Amino acid sequence: MMSFRSALLPSFVLGLVLAITPIHQAEAKETHTTKVSKTAKTSKTTKVTASKTNDTQKSTKKTVKTTKKSNGKAVVAKTSTKTSKSKTVAVVSKKDKASKSQKSLVKSDAQKTSKTKEQRLAERKERSRERFAKVSRTGQIAKVAKYAAKPVVVASVAATSVIASQSTPAIEQNKSIASTLNLESKSALVINSATGEVLYGKNTDQPIPIASITKLMTVMVVLDAKLPLDEAITITEDDIDRLKNTSSRLRVGSVLSRAELMLLALMSSENRAAHALARTYTGGESAAIAAMNRKANALGMTQTRFEDGTGLNSHNVASPKDLVVMVKAASTYPLISRFSTTGGHAVAIKDSIQQFNNTNMLVKSPDWEIGISKTGYINEAGKCLVMQAKIKSTPVVIVLMDSWGKYTRIGDAQRVKKWLESSSVN
Repeated sequence: MMSFRSALLPSFVLGLVLAITPIHQAEAKETHTTKVSKTAKTSKTTKVTASKTNDTQKSTKKTVKTTKKSNGKAVVAKTSTKTSKSKTVAVVSKKDKASKSQKSLVKSDAQKTSKTKEQRLAERKERSRERFAKVSRTGQIAKVAKYAAKPVVVASVAATSVIASQSTPAIEQNKSIASTLNLESKSALVINSATGEVLYGKNTDQPIPIASITKLMTVMVVLDAKLPLDEAITITEDDIDRLKNTSSRLRVGSVLSRAELMLLALMSSENRAAHALARTYTGGESAAIAAMNRKANALGMTQTRFEDGTGLNSHNVASPKDLVVMVKAASTYPLISRFSTTGGHAVAIKDSIQQFNNTNMLVKSPDWEIGISKTGYINEAGKCLVMQAKIKSTPVVIVLMDSWGKYTRIGDAQRVKKWLESSSVN
């Protein structure tokens, strides 16, 4: 029995050892795994720390570089400062964008304002033009009818006047002419100067400012006074335009003959030349103006009044019908016909030669046969043109008043010519 137990003991011990060994191995594995994971975590932490250290070193290098650039001053930019700077830059950029948008809005508002100002200026000009255009020969302002597509005739009477009935046609046209004529000028009149027949009329009865067409009457009364044409006349301070402040190439101190002053007044519409003619009239400027009004009355120009010799005064008014009478009267003066249709002339003024040209380009055209020509312009009168010419061998007087385009009056004259040439009027 003892021998049997002694035989089993070694095998029992061996089995116990074999049973315990896997448990120790598992515990060893677990321990090893734990150590490895801890080691990995430690290495990761070490790497993160190293990267942070590297970033810190880089920022330190940047700081050092920045410090070197700032003139040797030891200024260390903190991270919070950098952040605040970036925020500040962002805010500034937003402010810049806002300011740019505000500037664009201001520009658009300015453009709108400028357009509004232009519109206001145009409306103001229109109102003043209409107001001055209705000044009657009594000096009173008549009521104004606004221009429609087909303008109506406005009677020029006292301030209590009423607008003429719209049934009265604003445009009169010779019935023998088949085609119609459309002119841009607010007032116009075309007549056969041989027979007095009205070929075309538009707002012909109302007195309106006539601007430099006045100079035709100025020269007529000077010629009527039979003043010496070769008399030397000096341009003085009195001849400077103080009313409209217009410029002139005739400088104070320039000396010209009376004939040369007439030429420049009619051909180039020189205001100082016309004023000097009236100033040197026998009895002075007031006597010249009185003579102009007397002659207008003698010619039957009942809706005409003159207050100066240049036409710069907007109270110089006449109706288109009266202007036809004045043009026909001026055509009886050979010197006026010659001077008003001269294309250009050079005048010796002091130490220089000045070239003056006609303000009506049509006098140089071979297609026109013009006997009398005079242009005019002030704001209140618009662009004006009166002419005596031959069209299809027919002598006609053309009066074009109150046109605002630069070339509209010339265009209207060309339209009148083509209209008459294509008509049956002989």
